[in-house]
Amino acid sequence: MFPMVTEFMNYGQQTVRAARYIGQGFMITLSHANRLPSFPRSNPLEFDKCIACEVCVRVCPIDLPVVDWKLETDIRKKRLLNYSIDFGICIFVVIVEYCPTNCLSMTEEYELSTYDRHELNYNQIALGRLPMSIIDDYTISNNF
Repeated sequence: MFPMVTEFMNYGQQTVRAARYIGQGFMITLSHANRLPSFPRSNPLEFDKCIACEVCVRVCPIDLPVVDWKLETDIRKKRLLNYSIDFGICIFVVIVEYCPTNCLSMTEEYELSTYDRHELNYNQIALGRLPMSIIDDYTISNNF
């Protein structure tokens, strides 16, 4: 009879200990509930602000942004022709912080899952309209 009582007491103690651990974990979860996300995962581009300085390419460890530009000899400035980022291989190292003209910025868009990874290669048109769904954008789908 006594072994059954001691087993029942041990079971009760283990249940209380498990409930305490679950409660501690739940308190940690609740402390993070109202926290804002630190880095949303996309870089839209303001094409008119970009001066084609290629700082983003130099900062990126995998040289991911592709910046095509042409030197305007009459005004001696670079003119941006094309800007694209392939989010399929992007490792999201926040190149936004290094942009001198703030033409890159972070948005709340983080859902970048697709069935074809080639759809994750965004050019300046797609980056300028990133909060809109890229697949639903008729100007991009009709260009190819």
